[in-house]
Amino acid sequence: RHPLATFFHLFFRVSAIVTYLFCDWFSNSFVACFVTILLLLSFDFWSVKNVTGRLLVGLRWWNQIDEDGKSHWMFEAKRVPTIAASTEAETRIFWLGLIICPVIWTMFFFSTLFSLKLKWLALVITGISLQTANLYGYIHCKLEGQKTISRVTSRLFGTTDVPKRQSRRISEDGAEEHGKTGTR
Repeated sequence: RHPLATFFHLFFRVSAIVTYLFCDWFSNSFVACFVTILLLLSFDFWSVKNVTGRLLVGLRWWNQIDEDGKSHWMFEAKRVPTIAASTEAETRIFWLGLIICPVIWTMFFFSTLFSLKLKWLALVITGISLQTANLYGYIHCKLEGQKTISRVTSRLFGTTDVPKRQSRRISEDGAEEHGKTGTR
C-alpha cells in the first residue's frame, strides 16, 4: 500500500552502506565520501523518523525540551485500524531494516577499529548513533502502544473500573451468603 515509503525506507540505508563499502573505488577524496555518506545517513534518519514509521507501522517518536531544559522522549502509537492499513510485508521490511542496519554499522565499527582506519571512525559512530536512535525510539513506541492498547481494552471490558463483585455461594443449609465469612 505504501511502495514509495517502503522503497525510501530501504534506499537511504542501503545507499549509505554501499557507498561506505565502495566509496574508495569511485573517489579518492575522503571529504566527498564522508559528506555523501553523512547526507545519506541524515536523509535516512529523517525519512524513517518522520515518514516511513508513520506510514508503515503507525508509530512516531520525538524528543521535547521543556521550559526547565529537561529532555522528554515522546512516543505515539496509532490505534489498530491505522496499523492494519499497511501490509504485513511492509511491517516486516520496516522492522528488519531498522534492526539489521545498526548491526551492520556495528560490524563496520569493529572492522574500522581493527584495521586502524581511524579517520572513518567518526562516520561509523555517527551511523551507529543515528540508526540506534531510530531503533530505540520505535521499540519504545511499540511498547507504549501495547501498554495503551491493554489500558483501552481493560477499560472497554471494565476490568479496572468495575468494583469487585461479591462472591456468592450457597451454604449447606441452602441460605445464600454474599461475601461474608464467619457468621451468617
